This record gives sequence, C-alpha cells and structure tokens, in this order.
Amino acid sequence: MEMKKFVFVLCLLFVVIAGCSKDKDESADAEENEVEEVTEPEDSEEVAVLPYVAPFTGVRSAEELTNRPMIVTINNHPAARPQSGIASADIVYEMVAEGNVTRLLALFQSELPENMGPVRSARDYFIEISKGLDAFYVAHGYSPEAKQMLENGIVENINGMTYDGTLFLRSSDRVAPHNSYITNEHLLEGMEKVGARTEIEKTPVLSFYDSLEEVPTGVLASVIDIRYGGSEDFHHVYSYDTLTQQYNRTSGDELTIDLVSGQEVNLANVLFFETNHQTIDAKGRQQLDITSGGKGYLFQAGVMREITWEQIDGALIPMENGQPAKLVPGKSWIHLVNKNPGLNQMVTFTP
Repeated sequence: MEMKKFVFVLCLLFVVIAGCSKDKDESADAEENEVEEVTEPEDSEEVAVLPYVAPFTGVRSAEELTNRPMIVTINNHPAARPQSGIASADIVYEMVAEGNVTRLLALFQSELPENMGPVRSARDYFIEISKGLDAFYVAHGYSPEAKQMLENGIVENINGMTYDGTLFLRSSDRVAPHNSYITNEHLLEGMEKVGARTEIEKTPVLSFYDSLEEVPTGVLASVIDIRYGGSEDFHHVYSYDTLTQQYNRTSGDELTIDLVSGQEVNLANVLFFETNHQTIDAKGRQQLDITSGGKGYLFQAGVMREITWEQIDGALIPMENGQPAKLVPGKSWIHLVNKNPGLNQMVTFTP
C-alpha cells in the first residue's frame, strides 16, 4: 500500500514538472514570437525621385541647373598633360586638329572647375559643335577659317589672342603653347565683358536610363582601344571597373587625371562617331563633316552596341532604332574618328 502511494505521488510530481516545463516553453515561444513581431521591419516607403535631370549628364538633382553650358578648347599634346578641369566636364569631345594630333572640347554645365586648360586654338568644326550646343566658347588662337567665324559672331566667345595676360594666364611650369589657362572667375568675367547670356535656352535631345538595370545586353567589352595614327601618345585605352561601374582612361600608358584635383577621369559612357575627314592645308589641318551623320559605337556598363549618330538641331546625337540612344547617367567621352580607315580599324575592344 505504501509502495502504491509512493508511485502515485511520483507520477503526480512528474506531471506537474512536465506541465511547468510546457508552460515555460510556450511562454518562451510566445516571447520569441512577440519579439519577432516587434522587430519585423515594416514595408519601406519608396525613395523620392529628385525632380530635375541635368541636361548633359542625366544625373538627377534637387535644384534645376539653369546655367548656360561652356565649352573650353583643351590642349591634348603630351606636353599639355595632365590637363586641368577635365574631370569636371559633363562631356568631352575628342577629335583631330591637324594630322593625328587630337584636341579636346570640354563641356561644363553641371559644375565649373577652378582652373581649365591648357587652352588651345579654335577650329571651324569646334565652333560648329559649340553653336549646336548653344555653348559659350573659349579658345586661345584660331585657324584662318575659325578666325573668320569668330569675327562674324557665329558664337559668343572669348579668345586668348585678345585677353592673353588678363583673362588667360600663362603657367611658368610649361612652355607655350602648352601653358595658357583660364579660371572660372575669369571665364565668368569674360562672359560679362562681351555681354554674353548666362542662362541655358536650348538643350540637346539626349536621353538617359533611370538605372543600370535598364541597359540592354550587348557585346562584352571591358577594355577599349582607340588609336589616332601610329603614335603611342594618341593611343587611348578605356577600362571598365565593375565595382565603380565607370570607365577610366589612359593615354600613352598614363592614367588620365585632373592636374588640379588629382582626380581620375571616370566615365559612364564612351562613344565613337565615324565621320569624313579632309586635309585642307600644308600644315595638315583637318576639315570634319559633322552634319552628315554615320556609324557609331556606344560603350556603357561593360558592353558595346553598334549605333548611328545624327546632327539634330545642331547637336551630335547618338541614335538607336530611330530614337536617341539612351545613355547611363554620368559623364561621357565622345570620339570623332576618320571614316578612312574607319571604326573597325581604329577602335578595338576585348571582353
């Protein structure tokens, strides 16, 4: 009898302990569920889209950019490198000035750097590009054809031939003609001197993606080579960085940087437009056809697509399937290359 009573008490004790353990587990589960419910993130709100788009880069901003674009003719001779201000340019156009020596047209609208140069002389097709973009034009010197156009007021401009030593300052670190520079303050002062308009009135019909995810597939191309003639000085290489999703650039095996800031030139888009070239004098000066349009290559997001280009309302526009080709928001570098030998010979690329 005593043994049965002992067994009964023992079983009763086991049931109580098991019940307590179960209650404890259920309580712990309830607490865990409660914590999960408290810490579970609520549905995030959509990020507000900034209302304005920069006309030459496609980058969105909180405030509208209403200042007029400015184009500065930048010397690209090896003795002029590294140049000042080019990392700040929205678009850089590169093309030959004479022979296979190239020159740069740096377009500034999103930002205006502290110093720009070395500033070099004008060509008639430089002026036509500036006119088509409704840009204020800056150069130091001119070809005979360009001189006539500037004197006829084809574009609002200032030139170092008139303002050497005042608006245009010479650097003691380099020799002429690789040492003429202009500051942002002097450029704005020059616009005031000639009574130039400072507000933008016309924007090109450039088109931009909202994000990299929208970029269509193309031929893989992470390294791009362009050669103007046989000199390594004008052999440029663009390399795509998958981390930054930008292209950097070298010329003659030297990384292209900004002299003032030390900043690398980083590009979202690299374009090549094929155009007719013609030698027009004994000095090897060139005449470029920038009105007829032609074949093109567009490199962005590590891929290449074949496109065309057209002059629309004076501006050189990349085209795809009858519409302006979309660009990745950011800075762009546009090469004009000779139709003879052509894109297939002058431009190569590898995955």
